Amino acid sequence: QVQLVESGGGLVQPGGSLRLSCAASASSIRIYNMGWYRQAPGEQRELVATITRFGSTDYAHSVRGRFTNSRDNAKNTVFLQMNSLKPEDTAVYYCTAKYGTLAYWGQGAEVTVSS
Repeated sequence: QVQLVESGGGLVQPGGSLRLSCAASASSIRIYNMGWYRQAPGEQRELVATITRFGSTDYAHSVRGRFTNSRDNAKNTVFLQMNSLKPEDTAVYYCTAKYGTLAYWGQGAEVTVSS
């Protein structure tokens, strides 16, 4: 069992930045492919960014060039740096850890982009 705890959400003005963190309880997250999903009010959950256990990243088209996903295996933490935020980025952001058929989710961090 892996527990994931997101932090760093909040209210930010359009064009601003936030950095989400996801701390994992596992002894090591090295084996896990990590990712971020988000769910806006009334919308389906969507994949935002992934980072494999080898460090390869991929992003949804809507955030490419603005968001950066990274991981620090020594600290069992992954990060989502979000720049040039837009109102449409408003959502609850969830961290995930996946290995084979196993998948773990955090409780979510709320991000609101509004003036």
